[in-house]
Amino acid sequence: MTDLNRNELQTAGPRNAGDQRGAFWLEVKALSKLAAPLAATQVAQMLILATDTLMLGHLSKEALAAATLGNNVFIMAWLVGLGPASAVPAMIAHIIGARADDRAGVRSVVRMGLWAVALLSAPLLLVLAFTRDILILLGQDPTLADGASLFMSTLMWGLPFSIAYQVLRNFSTAVNKPMMPLIVAALAVAFNALGDYVLIFGHFGFPRLELFGSGLASALSNVFSCLAMLAFVLLEPRLKQYRVLHRWARPHWAHLREIFTLGMPIGLTMMFEVALFVAAAFVMGLFGADALAAHQIAITVPSITFMVPLGIGMAATVRVGLAKGAGDDVEARRAGFAALAMATAFMAVTSALLLLFPRFIAGLWLPDLPENTPVLALAVSFLMVAAGFQLADGLQVTASLSLRGLKDARAPMLIAAASYWLCGFPICLWLGFTLGLQGFGIWLGLAFGLMVAAAALVWRFNTLSKQASSEKMAPQIHHQEE
Repeated sequence: MTDLNRNELQTAGPRNAGDQRGAFWLEVKALSKLAAPLAATQVAQMLILATDTLMLGHLSKEALAAATLGNNVFIMAWLVGLGPASAVPAMIAHIIGARADDRAGVRSVVRMGLWAVALLSAPLLLVLAFTRDILILLGQDPTLADGASLFMSTLMWGLPFSIAYQVLRNFSTAVNKPMMPLIVAALAVAFNALGDYVLIFGHFGFPRLELFGSGLASALSNVFSCLAMLAFVLLEPRLKQYRVLHRWARPHWAHLREIFTLGMPIGLTMMFEVALFVAAAFVMGLFGADALAAHQIAITVPSITFMVPLGIGMAATVRVGLAKGAGDDVEARRAGFAALAMATAFMAVTSALLLLFPRFIAGLWLPDLPENTPVLALAVSFLMVAAGFQLADGLQVTASLSLRGLKDARAPMLIAAASYWLCGFPICLWLGFTLGLQGFGIWLGLAFGLMVAAAALVWRFNTLSKQASSEKMAPQIHHQEE
């Protein structure tokens, strides 16, 4: 494995200035090899949520709206735990980039990542237990809040397993084994779909559990994902040598501290973005069940397309981190910009598809019946806005994760806070309420926040990586002149 990672870094391309284009395309090739299974894994994970909403939409629009509220509370708690888990690949990449055979260092990072999951799970589960009270406090319809609480009563128990899966998956990715997480995620999609079909509607002799059953199916799929990923890590020959559970109770305080100091800003960065969309869902609830159901249909689609640039960005974290750990700032910059180019190309295609087929896409979630006509019309209008912000969405996540490879977490956190909450959310409220555009205005505000974030994060990566690579190149140029 160690030779593979060293060789992967070296194949990123020539270092001389005369072959920059060739170096760039070699980096695109290396990124693609890592990003493809990562993006597919992200899409597969998103399909679990899409399956839930699709089946609940065929149960009733009220069930879909209630699950939307419950999922939004769950996602906010999940992101708190995901922050420390997301620090794992950057830390491992830096360790391997500096010394490729440091198995003990990699092992301690994974072990402390799992410690972080254990430390955070109890308080997060306690928060989820008060889902109904949280929703009532936010002014949501009591009937929908009751449904969301019923949904959460089973869904919440999958939270620790979902976050632990992310730690193990990030470890596997960082040491260049991205395929097994994809296989596990694909199996989890099938597991969840079968669970939804059986438990929501009561097929094959099982009771009809509706919202309760949907939450249970998702929780069980998270348990399955975690245990399957753990078995792979412990049994696969190349990963087995790391012995990630060896001396499980032994702390490594420096790594645990770094997981939280790096991971919590990462988690807050994601929370600032996702919280904007969660807040939008809660505001939609004030406009009624039709608006909320349409919002859930429309947000699911860009959430799926977003998974591809997210996968590209995750690959960039590793590629940028490997180069940075090896002291190659020029290659770190190249890796980030190659990722940005790939994300832009993909999101241009998805933008065109959303513009061309919004009605067909919306119709996948709700039957085209007279009572669903208002929901489908709203969903189509929201999807048109989603088409407009695809490029911005892809650029902001890829730039943010490229910065993560440089271990730059604080600045992206501040950029996210300003972009989404000082720019995006006020525009949402102004357009939605002051100008009376309601849900359409909320979506325009979301688009504005994403555009501001994309511009600021790309600027940050360009500035930071340019400064580092210029400092790296200056002594070489001076030496050549002498």
